Amino acid sequence: MIQRSLGTNGPLVSALGLGCLSFGGTFGTTTDAASQATLDAAWDQGIQFFDTANIYGMGRSETMIGEWMRRTGHRPVLATKASFVTAPQRGVDNSPEHLRAELEGSLRRLGVDHVDLFYLHRHEKGRPIEEVADTMGRLIDAGKIGGYGLSEVAPYTLRRAHAVRPVRAVQNEYSLWTRSPELGLIQTCAELGVAFVPFAPLARGIFGRTEFDPAGLEPGELRASIPRFLPENWPHNRPYVAAFRAFAARRGVAAPALALAWVLDQGPHIVPIPGTRYAHHLADWAGADHIRLTAEDRAEIARLLPIGWAHGDRYSDEQTLTAERYC
Repeated sequence: MIQRSLGTNGPLVSALGLGCLSFGGTFGTTTDAASQATLDAAWDQGIQFFDTANIYGMGRSETMIGEWMRRTGHRPVLATKASFVTAPQRGVDNSPEHLRAELEGSLRRLGVDHVDLFYLHRHEKGRPIEEVADTMGRLIDAGKIGGYGLSEVAPYTLRRAHAVRPVRAVQNEYSLWTRSPELGLIQTCAELGVAFVPFAPLARGIFGRTEFDPAGLEPGELRASIPRFLPENWPHNRPYVAAFRAFAARRGVAAPALALAWVLDQGPHIVPIPGTRYAHHLADWAGADHIRLTAEDRAEIARLLPIGWAHGDRYSDEQTLTAERYC
């Protein structure tokens, strides 16, 4: 697989990473065996950048990756995150004590003495980002992390943190139906030499090989609460997705691969991390890094999926509370 740099001074990574959120059951029931098979398939396909977090399945995702590394002897480039707290109520904690303690827990579950990238999962309101950058810098100096990143932040937060200690990567949602990072964040990352790591680049699974049906979602899973999947919005979104899938078929490529190729086409500093809990989905991504979009491809995709086409917000009101909004 083609490689890209994870920030100006970061390691080279596969152009596609693997998002490991679903190993924790966020998108429905899964098994340890399925998670292990998915990691095997990703590695066999040349994906060597794995993204997880302490809160994914309350440690289950990190544990799966740690067990996989011990079983196979492979060592991917690892990214994990911390900030969320669940007790006494769900919130965000960016204090030095919390971040250090959560990182130590992640290292134990992963079975490593350091990770290549440690993200601030969300920015705690009221806490200066400069303080957080200093905390991350101390973790770098201690050899616990190779670099640090920010997630779901605004361009101004990135600039302020980067001025204290250079940021390696920023992770925000970005896909053909979530385009807000184009309003300054992608450009700021490019200017500063920071990798931009889109999560949900397949739009929460709607750009799959087969038609997506929200009616089949398991009760309580994440997408069931996202406005774009609700009955008042999904019937408006479905024709757009169908049109894109038909275009991919005419072009002779899988719809997921084309959607990923579009994300990769937005800049050489972009490293998307599609996620799945099924090994067979990896085949649908194959070759995405080698698809070269023509001017005609870009124009047709823009015609089929014009900016702002998606009906409904990308998050529920509750989910939006911890994401920085800048436009």
